[in-house]
Amino acid sequence: MPTTANLPVPVRRGYLADIYTFDWKQLSFRTPLIGILSIGLCLFGGVLFGHPSAGLIAGGGAFTIGFGVNQRIADSRLWPMIAATAAVFLSTMIGMLVGHRGFTLVLAAAIWGFTYGILTARAAGISWVGQQSAITLFVASAFPANFHFTLLRSLLIGGGGALQILITSICLRLLPELAANLRAIRQTSSEELSHLFSSNFARYRMLLRLRALPENLLHIPTFPFAIRMSLTVAISAEVYRHLGVQSGYWIPMTALLVQKPAFSETFSRAFLRVGGTLAGAVLSTIFLIHIRPDPYYLAALTTFFALWSYATNTVNYGLYTLFLTSYIVFLLSLNSLPGPVIAHRRALCTIAGGLIALVIHVDAIRRLRNRQRTLPAQLPSQI
Repeated sequence: MPTTANLPVPVRRGYLADIYTFDWKQLSFRTPLIGILSIGLCLFGGVLFGHPSAGLIAGGGAFTIGFGVNQRIADSRLWPMIAATAAVFLSTMIGMLVGHRGFTLVLAAAIWGFTYGILTARAAGISWVGQQSAITLFVASAFPANFHFTLLRSLLIGGGGALQILITSICLRLLPELAANLRAIRQTSSEELSHLFSSNFARYRMLLRLRALPENLLHIPTFPFAIRMSLTVAISAEVYRHLGVQSGYWIPMTALLVQKPAFSETFSRAFLRVGGTLAGAVLSTIFLIHIRPDPYYLAALTTFFALWSYATNTVNYGLYTLFLTSYIVFLLSLNSLPGPVIAHRRALCTIAGGLIALVIHVDAIRRLRNRQRTLPAQLPSQI
């Protein structure tokens, strides 16, 4: 029998350990190198055929879906990527049709934020899909357009995601799994539609489910967090709407990404997000000053920083944000947007989004403590 001295001693992490912890064991380039293949094809293909803006849109879709290979739904690497591709396609459509100047953006942001908050009670892969859907909604709202251009942009993003799934499946030898998943989608869809229209009482069952929905939501452990998340992104979207700047979508995006159930997590994420964004803005500005604004150079640098964003995603959040910011600056520079201006606006909007998330969380803690004084027996599961 092992003695007490031989038992492993649990390592106690500090209150804000995420800020100064770098898990270099997680640094790997095998999967990231696979992930950037589709991104490079989209970016260089767009430049080569004289449509760099189309290439960056498709490349952005491929970049987003590439993170799904590290997620799991039902022990599958591909289900998160397939679900996220469909989700970002739909969110792009809605975000562009809603735009960023009307109050409908605030309403949509609140719904998407609440849905993501509820999904955090599910598997990590499922909540990741909800997160990417909300982020895509915010980004797409910066480019309001008519239905024709909305559909075109959505197809480019969805096409980039589909290309990422295909290349990843080939390189990781997951093509049989991909084929099985696609067949399952088709079979499940047909069965659900058949079941829906086969019964004369289908509409009544649906009404009963809708009536029971509020009561069921109250029993979900993440319901308080979902309410806070919805409030956070709604306020952030309202600030973005009044700001009237296209880059303002980084405000609700940052607020959504840094808001966490525990205050220490929210503070750490906000600190790392802001610090990494500022460092990335400085780094990308230095690059842009000392290189020629050639589209091929920009495409190469975008792909390079996409690689490092993938590789450092689980090493340290601040380091990952540094490379992510540089990736975004060079990506948007392909559309002839001034890189230093992009970096400056991103930094300011990231600070604003982080502060909003912190203020909302502090207010939630204050309200909780006031409630505890009056109703000590009623304690929510998360703050």
